[in-house]
Amino acid sequence: MTPVPDILAIGEPLGEFSQTIQGDPRYLFGHGGDTSNAIIAAARSGASTGYITAVGDDSFGRSFLDLWAKEGVDSTAIKLDRTAHTGIYFITHGKDGHEFSYMRAGSAAARMTPADLPQSMIRQAKVLHVSGISQAISPSAADMVFEAIHIAREAGVTVSYDTNLRLRLWPLARAQAVTNAAMAMAEIALPGLDDARQLTGLTEPDAIADFYLGRGSSIVAMTLGKDGALVATRAERRMVPSIAVAAIDATGAGDCFDGAFLAEWVRTRDPFAAASYACAAAALSTMGYGAVAPLPQREAVLAALKPRA
Repeated sequence: MTPVPDILAIGEPLGEFSQTIQGDPRYLFGHGGDTSNAIIAAARSGASTGYITAVGDDSFGRSFLDLWAKEGVDSTAIKLDRTAHTGIYFITHGKDGHEFSYMRAGSAAARMTPADLPQSMIRQAKVLHVSGISQAISPSAADMVFEAIHIAREAGVTVSYDTNLRLRLWPLARAQAVTNAAMAMAEIALPGLDDARQLTGLTEPDAIADFYLGRGSSIVAMTLGKDGALVATRAERRMVPSIAVAAIDATGAGDCFDGAFLAEWVRTRDPFAAASYACAAAALSTMGYGAVAPLPQREAVLAALKPRA
């Protein structure tokens, strides 16, 4: 019998078409979707991983099944939906950075409900990772994530939550209500600073960390872009620096941080060491185009963290 993965994630995978040169009409195909990116980053960091989602019975869905198999991500709980499509998105690069355009309405993942959850699998995992996007794609998906969190908490499974705010998917008031409620049930809070400012109404990183700690989280690891991360527990907090790289595309860097952080936290149970590792992994992921292709292997991250002679 195949062991249940240590880290499970729930969410929506998206076929990715990325423009690598500004103004170029050609787009390079790849794979995306925040929690899928995160679970692949965790797998490349050496963790035992699995994914819970639904994909369409189309070329994009089958491409994801091939990708997860190649990356060693357990796909036991992935549903192949013959009545819905796999979502896709486009990344266009311009003078103000990258712009995202989505075709995801009615996707197979958005049609999932609490009845689709593999309850026994969730109960046996060490970490369940979800995000604001996992809940924003549809009301039924939001309900499914809440039910998954409830199952995990009853079984003593650690819940990890990334706010990952996407205002194209839902209005800010609903995003605040849903994500703040979910974060209150997550032991590990993984917000980005810009998202957290909108969701909490606060501006200072320390105040935001206090907000999430005060509502139930035990660990807050808040990403600050190239400045690294603020990591806070009820006993201690530290600024964790990133590493200097020649960045060309930040797509998926926050997802990479999530997956790398969880993989290292499962290994060490040290949130500060996990954040140091994750900051380096996220920085390395910006050195290539697309969400998945640049996600680093563990050996590359460890090499980047070695002190220079």
